[in-house]
Amino acid sequence: MKAVRIGIIGCGNISSIYFEAGSKFPILDIVACADLDIERARAQAEKYGIPHACSVEELLAKPDIELVLNLTIPSSHAEIHLKALDAGKHTYGEKPLAIELKESKQILDLAAEKGLLVGTAPDTFLGGVLQTGRKLIEDGWIGKPIAANAFLMCHGPESFHPNPDFLYQKGAGPLFDMGPYYLTALIHLMGPVKRVTGSAASFAKERMVTSEINYGRKFPVETPTHVAGVLDFQNGAIATMVMSFDVWGTRLPFIEIHGTTGSMILSDPNEFGGKVLVKRQDYTDFVEMPLTHGFTTNNRGIGLMDMAFAIREGREQRASGELGYHVLEVMHGFYIASDSGQHYQLNSVCKKPELLPLELTHQGFNILE
Repeated sequence: MKAVRIGIIGCGNISSIYFEAGSKFPILDIVACADLDIERARAQAEKYGIPHACSVEELLAKPDIELVLNLTIPSSHAEIHLKALDAGKHTYGEKPLAIELKESKQILDLAAEKGLLVGTAPDTFLGGVLQTGRKLIEDGWIGKPIAANAFLMCHGPESFHPNPDFLYQKGAGPLFDMGPYYLTALIHLMGPVKRVTGSAASFAKERMVTSEINYGRKFPVETPTHVAGVLDFQNGAIATMVMSFDVWGTRLPFIEIHGTTGSMILSDPNEFGGKVLVKRQDYTDFVEMPLTHGFTTNNRGIGLMDMAFAIREGREQRASGELGYHVLEVMHGFYIASDSGQHYQLNSVCKKPELLPLELTHQGFNILE
């Protein structure tokens, strides 16, 4: 099967793992990269053997590029997605799909009009832990899911990130930066959300960098740093979710799913690997389950691989724009509920992504070809 030719826009820190994906997954052929800082694009092109480093405009004008990988900062996601679609190219990007719902709707509408695909991270739900969790649920190991818990509890990235300012701006914070991992995982496991409620607040107007580089520099906080919410799923399950950059320590799990006949504990949804623990109603304690699926190391790019095969096979991809839009509306719903003091009813819906084939390898879906 012919590889999909890809151009990367945005050559910052996150780009390296995607450049590596070009050598991991044969269906991906990265042929060009661009950045506002052309020297940064050239450095990545030289490091990873990419034929062309160029401006954003030059990359979008290249007729041989079929798919644009959008790795810009969140405030630029919508602009680059729309420009790529206008240029007749499929587009896949880092989370969130866009900052505002209106922009995200424009992206999906334009893609539908042009017959193009839109995909968005995170794709960690395609890793071994969350694929195994979903299979165990579907195989009846914990009965019908009725409740869930999801927790990100830390004191923010300023302890290790030399320039964490952007993570405290609108479109970031614990909810928009890390929430997509948790929400995508929950939707993958239990299906779409019907309504949400929540409370959101920030407890300091500024923060201080405490990493070795730039230690002591202060910066403003422009988004909530502690968000607590409740989600009602269309299948009847209820989830509790807390995303916080205000907690110094915790013993809470990352994700728990509780069913009519058992409970399940899942590892960090920001990772591909880890453990799946199950306690059925007749067990005395949790038991670690063997993983049914592979991709347990850092395989960011597997969602892009799936999308590339979807382009060639004429099907829907798993890390879809529809899923990304639903996640984005849930996050906005928490804020709207907090401001209004009322439940927020979701307007969007999405399908639960299909499980990956058990035999899937880095070579792709058609492993017998």
